[in-house]
Amino acid sequence: MKKSHQKLNQVINNLVKNRYWRKNRAFQILLGFTCVFIVAFVWMTMDKATTQIATASAFTYQTSWLGNTIGKGKLRVQNNIEAMYVTGNGEIYTNSHWDEAGGEAGIYKDGKVIGFLEDLHGWNRLGGKAVTVNSKYIYVAMSQGGMSSQKEGYPPDGKTWYSVRRYNLAGKPVPFAGGNGWDKSMLIISEKGEVTGLATIGNKLFVSNAAANIVGIYNTETMQKMGSFAVTNPGGIAIDPQGTLWIIQNKKGSTTGKIIHYDQTGKKLPQQIVDVVDPTAIAIYKQDRLLVADNSIRQQVIIYNIKNKPVQVGTFGTKNGIYSGVPGEVQNLKLYGITAVGADQTGNLYINNNGFNKSGTDLRKFSSSGKLQWQLLGLIFVDNADTDPKSDGVNLFTKHEEYWMDYSKPAGKQWTYKAYTLNPFKYPQDPRLHTAPDGPIFRRIQGKPFLFLTDMFGSLLQIYRFQPTTDGKIAIPAGMFVGTSDKGKAINGNWPPHQPSKGEWIWRDKNGNGAFDQNEYDNSQDYPYIGGWWVDTKGDVWKTLRTKDGIRHYPLQGLDSKGNPIYTYNSMQKEKTPRIFSDLRRIEYFPETDTMYLSGFTAEHPASGDDTGVVGSEIARFDNWRKGNRTPRWRTVVPYDNTGKREISTASMSVAGDYVFAVTVKTAEVYVYKAATGKLVHKFGPGPEVGGESGWVDIPHGIRAFRRANGEYLVFVEENWQGKVIIYRLPI
Repeated sequence: MKKSHQKLNQVINNLVKNRYWRKNRAFQILLGFTCVFIVAFVWMTMDKATTQIATASAFTYQTSWLGNTIGKGKLRVQNNIEAMYVTGNGEIYTNSHWDEAGGEAGIYKDGKVIGFLEDLHGWNRLGGKAVTVNSKYIYVAMSQGGMSSQKEGYPPDGKTWYSVRRYNLAGKPVPFAGGNGWDKSMLIISEKGEVTGLATIGNKLFVSNAAANIVGIYNTETMQKMGSFAVTNPGGIAIDPQGTLWIIQNKKGSTTGKIIHYDQTGKKLPQQIVDVVDPTAIAIYKQDRLLVADNSIRQQVIIYNIKNKPVQVGTFGTKNGIYSGVPGEVQNLKLYGITAVGADQTGNLYINNNGFNKSGTDLRKFSSSGKLQWQLLGLIFVDNADTDPKSDGVNLFTKHEEYWMDYSKPAGKQWTYKAYTLNPFKYPQDPRLHTAPDGPIFRRIQGKPFLFLTDMFGSLLQIYRFQPTTDGKIAIPAGMFVGTSDKGKAINGNWPPHQPSKGEWIWRDKNGNGAFDQNEYDNSQDYPYIGGWWVDTKGDVWKTLRTKDGIRHYPLQGLDSKGNPIYTYNSMQKEKTPRIFSDLRRIEYFPETDTMYLSGFTAEHPASGDDTGVVGSEIARFDNWRKGNRTPRWRTVVPYDNTGKREISTASMSVAGDYVFAVTVKTAEVYVYKAATGKLVHKFGPGPEVGGESGWVDIPHGIRAFRRANGEYLVFVEENWQGKVIIYRLPI
């Protein structure tokens, strides 16, 4: 049915575009009757409860994106590069633990993505944090998890092989006699910990096994073990022109790291480097130079002359990296979260920044004189964007980054990466370092900017404030809500300190130090299953629970002396769930008009299972909410699963201006409903600018909409699969 409707519309559109027919009065009358007939036909043949089409007029929009240099196709920038090897001619080979689209290990050159190594995704396979290359093979650290089916070539369920996998230079696995894995291309190194360093010279492959405190030596062709030697907590390895090894001894606990010198037999040589606090990567540079990435507060690459006794002869990058100058402000020479370094034979430098807690890939090439040659960005993973309303859609925020938009530029070229808002050195208890938040809601409260973040499971709401005079672009931890756990503490583990032993809590940074101190918690206990969070334009926080009295309203009690929003359980208001809902999910309230939008499952359209990540089956609007009205102005049924297969369901909703926007989980289609009536007026998906593709939308705030002053709508949608945020521009 859908295809026939599309074909009829296409015929009419083609006729309308014809100049002769547009001028023909008789045709115009005929066309009018035809349109009426088609609309009536569509109305009668489609389920009115799920698709109330209010218009058949032409609808144009533009698709754009932010957060990834490349917006479509298979060759886009991967997530979170953990290691890289640079050849003499500037080819870059990378490795990462996980890439949503299966690009765990990549090949780059001249600022372009050349390809990815095969078969490192799925079947419990992951990449890792080491890679090296010789003239014939690529050697990649990876892991193979167990399979309950006990298939041949897999470890048993519950076990993991931490391995080195061998590939040819085209990126295809190369098996060897005695190899492991389904295709016999894996060399098992450990079942206790991952491979942390790789390097080759001649017929030798050196492998750091930190769990066993050894470096193993293997034949590059046969992959047979040739020997090993002891190194405490070994990491990255670099081999100098004399054929000797420089090995990172990784930082552990409160100790600092160092670089130790060995010959190829494992004999320890007297030279060592001990003045690097947190060495995370190492590479040879210009014959007798060694590059060492220091990922401490210094955030620099330190350069040593290693011809004799190692002597520091320079540094690369601004001291204190992105936290120098205006903290958080992105500049070419400001580094942050350095995971990999390399150099080619002409002296060009290659540096990868991941930020902290896997914020995303920022791969840069510099000339030998220090000038930026190119930059590749893959900053987005399980995230969305929202705008500072004061900027009218120009200033966008994701969970870690700030962007500036220029909408006069072509799609995908409109965004500029302006700031990285996390500072782990000043605020080591920042929740973003200890949790996996997403779905930003940006608000101006009493004229001041605040960033709110939820998470994939809706279990928490984080609050950040900004103080440019002291912290530049950094988002300062200001508060946090968590839901009740039915198993004890709301958050397991040692973070955050001093949290209540059970129930739920609100934390507020009363002393302004961004840390969770003992006297800063307000605690309570409630129903443990949360449907969704909302922060309205006044700064009030709303929460839905999946129960009959499921609405919690936390009115803003003002800002404290440090600028933190104040919320308390004493001031919290409980409100009944409207009777139409049996399982309440999302909530958006607008105090300016006293309008409430709710979504959930209803008796008429119940859930087919415990589908926790969706909005439900209906969205309803309530006018005069604060005056006590609980009779909906309208109800509309949104795409939802009634088969148990979860093929069609709605992930998220967002209200802006005259419309309610909703996006589906698996197809990432955006449904647009008229806010005044609840009628469906448009449906669209990713356009040609992003290859017509999107991954699943799987976070509660996977869609955010904003109406600009000129009437244009911006709709931001999570695009986890290809590592970006899709931006739709609508002239409606």
